[in-house]
Amino acid sequence: MKLTLGFSPCPNDTFIFDALIHHKIDTDGLTFEVTYDDVETLNQKAMKGQLDITKLSFHAFAYAASQYALLDAGSALGFGVGPLLISHKFDQETLAEKIKSDPGSLRVGIPGKYTTANFLLGIAYPELQNKQELVFSEIETALLEDQIDLGLIIHENRFTYEDKGLTKIVDLGDYWEKLTGCAIPLGGIVINRNLDREVQLKVNRLVRESVEYAFAHPKSGIEFIREHAQAMDEAVMYKHIELYVNKYSINLGAEGRNAVNTLFKLAQERNIIPAIQENFYI
Repeated sequence: MKLTLGFSPCPNDTFIFDALIHHKIDTDGLTFEVTYDDVETLNQKAMKGQLDITKLSFHAFAYAASQYALLDAGSALGFGVGPLLISHKFDQETLAEKIKSDPGSLRVGIPGKYTTANFLLGIAYPELQNKQELVFSEIETALLEDQIDLGLIIHENRFTYEDKGLTKIVDLGDYWEKLTGCAIPLGGIVINRNLDREVQLKVNRLVRESVEYAFAHPKSGIEFIREHAQAMDEAVMYKHIELYVNKYSINLGAEGRNAVNTLFKLAQERNIIPAIQENFYI
């Protein structure tokens, strides 16, 4: 049986799925037709129900939960892994002054409307409404070329912005952790509810086994990871993986599920997302 599978070319995703799509584990009769997209493209595809299995932002999942169920395996949650708000002209103090006087003039580059990063920005800085959606890898350049005043960065850009002379204003992951005490839920793997229950459970097991294989053989997928990592230095690739692939990627568990539930609860209280069905797990 062939299933369509979408995930990003970022090292954490290629690390997770390498063993699965290259049959380094027994896939039990399943094969996968893979597409690689940035996270916001994946979010949009999920909301249209275009893929059998896909990575997506937890923010976007709120709009796709009627069609997809969240796997226990493959998620990106953690401490110290959140998006960063950066700038080339402001620090935290001068930004606060500008928000008081003229928040509408502040141009903010975001990696997508439905990213969890944008959700967190809305909680921390609800005044910032002049947003421009950019591919995440273009945000640093947009700052340096003065196309935007503030940039919301995710993925490997958290390792490169300082080298380009940009300054961190706030770590929104740290903000979230202090607010809730939970790990920050960034992205998850979901499966179409139209698939047989047996297939859903099999995919969940296989994704878990793929993560476990990657942990047991961390260099096994290096060429595949490098191929999609946009000429990223190998040390940066593995820093990226270490941040985003952890125990929650093997199994959300009670702690991970509580973090996801807290995210949705706060988002609904602030009218950032619509009410969603309670049973959104596989």
